[in-house]
Amino acid sequence: MAHQADRLPFHRHLFLARHGETDWNRAGRWQGKTDIPLSDAGREQARALAAVLVGRGIAEVHASDLQRASETAQIVAGLLGIAPALKLDARLRERGFGCFEGFTGDECAQRHPEAWARYLADRRATPPGGEPQPEVAARIVAALTEIARAPRPTGDATLVVSHGGALRTFIHEITGTPPPPLENGAVFLARYADDRFISITHV
Repeated sequence: MAHQADRLPFHRHLFLARHGETDWNRAGRWQGKTDIPLSDAGREQARALAAVLVGRGIAEVHASDLQRASETAQIVAGLLGIAPALKLDARLRERGFGCFEGFTGDECAQRHPEAWARYLADRRATPPGGEPQPEVAARIVAALTEIARAPRPTGDATLVVSHGGALRTFIHEITGTPPPPLENGAVFLARYADDRFISITHV
């Protein structure tokens, strides 16, 4: 009984991963909700991510429906032997960056100087046509909480493949501290117990 009690606080584990690289990532272009596929380097990063997650008890995979995340999830799920368990969720998408999408930082400064200056001064500022940061926080927290609460056998873990900005927003909401920008393929472990996330650690 003592052994079971020791396990109870950590019986819901969510692995949170950023998708693999795209050509726009490599070029430094804002992607947001623009649907860009993985590059060959991104597919290799997805295979490397799967290698990190082998033996972690992952029984299901959730992903943003944007193809850079869904393809990363498909590759990982296939290599882990759980491909039929993949579930797509639009709430896991990246923040929409409106007029910045498709451009580099220098191009944003040239084309939209006032909006870019506001954004540099406060990253919570909403670019024209973009998604307000509070809405991003609300949907990503709701999605991950719903996933964490879903019944599953004891010991089973879940992988969630999302995006750098969305995951940083979630981590900030839960811990109170924003992490630095995430590398493609970065992965964190979120522990959920007593109807709340109790810790998030880099893997």
